[in-house]
Amino acid sequence: MTERYAERGVDEQAPEVGELTPPDRTLMGPGPSDVHPRVLQAMSTPLVGHLDPSFVEIMDEVQELLRYTFRTDNQWTIPVSGTGSASMEAAIGNLVEPGDTMLVPTNGYFGGRMKSMAERAGGEVVTVDAPWGEPLDPVDVERAFDEHQPDVFGFVHAETSTGVRQPDVPELTDIAHAHDAFVIADCVTSLGGVELRVDEWDVDVAYSGPQKCLSCPPGASPLTLNDRAMDKVLDRDEQPRSWYLDLSLLEGYWGDDRSYHHTAPITNVYALREALRLVAEEGIESRWERHREVAGELKAGLQDLGLEMNAPDEYWLPSLNAVRVPDGVDDGAVIDHLLAEYDLEIASGLGDLEGDIWRIGCMGYSARPKNVEYVLSALEEALAVQGHEA
Repeated sequence: MTERYAERGVDEQAPEVGELTPPDRTLMGPGPSDVHPRVLQAMSTPLVGHLDPSFVEIMDEVQELLRYTFRTDNQWTIPVSGTGSASMEAAIGNLVEPGDTMLVPTNGYFGGRMKSMAERAGGEVVTVDAPWGEPLDPVDVERAFDEHQPDVFGFVHAETSTGVRQPDVPELTDIAHAHDAFVIADCVTSLGGVELRVDEWDVDVAYSGPQKCLSCPPGASPLTLNDRAMDKVLDRDEQPRSWYLDLSLLEGYWGDDRSYHHTAPITNVYALREALRLVAEEGIESRWERHREVAGELKAGLQDLGLEMNAPDEYWLPSLNAVRVPDGVDDGAVIDHLLAEYDLEIASGLGDLEGDIWRIGCMGYSARPKNVEYVLSALEEALAVQGHEA
């Protein structure tokens, strides 16, 4: 009994909560994706301490596998303890100092999140504009650099809110580096599923989340910085505003010292290790190709249903297919129908596209032909219920 109840002579009743029985969904939304059975099995293995010699070895393996997946040799390649937003904030909050100017895009929801994080870090934010559903034009990026001379440039490689992939990445990084600026790439919906070459494309900092194309539960989120970016982090005049995400402190844990900083999410690191093993076994380029092929089947099937893709073919993002909602169709009713009748998850639009699109993921373990067939047949039936015929 608690003291409060003991004084009243009342026995405290423990809450009655039954066994955990979540529904068995097919996850084809913008994330999370279906988790590979091997990853789930890895999460059920025995726990060790976060400074245990065996876990230190696992940390080394995870870092090496992340380097392979990012296509980088960066020493500073780690999983941040937290969701993808934690790796995002670690990137922006460490690289942007008070007084720095950061250039961010306006062509999707996550450019807005970059803006908010940079402002909280003490930075001044300026924008390079493009309509939602279109990539950044290098001409506009060049113009924004000439006008604002930013210290840091952030862009979204795979915009989850619009289904648009940013092409011309090397051209964007060339512009930034010609102005002596650092480049931060949001790769949350591209890492492990869409071509991404951090070193070859000269990206200074890239971050991602594990629950998208890696098909891993959230909790340990990929981040990589090159030496130039890490030098800026270590030479800051002021400490980052987040102690927990301060990379100069995390260096002690993930660097050579392996000194205590925080208790890492051990089971999530196990999961990420197994997810990255699956990437390496498949081969990163083969994995990119699988996503293109399976998502291509999805796109063709959606078009056969009379549906229009939000992104033009040249900017199409295989891992996240944004589909225009037909006139007269209630987007939320379709989503609810798929969940109730098929245990199938897709999602509605965000921000400027809320109510206008569905977002259908084709990522990682979810990017399988049988899932595509299931989505298409279920969606056809859900549309028919609302009177829409292909």
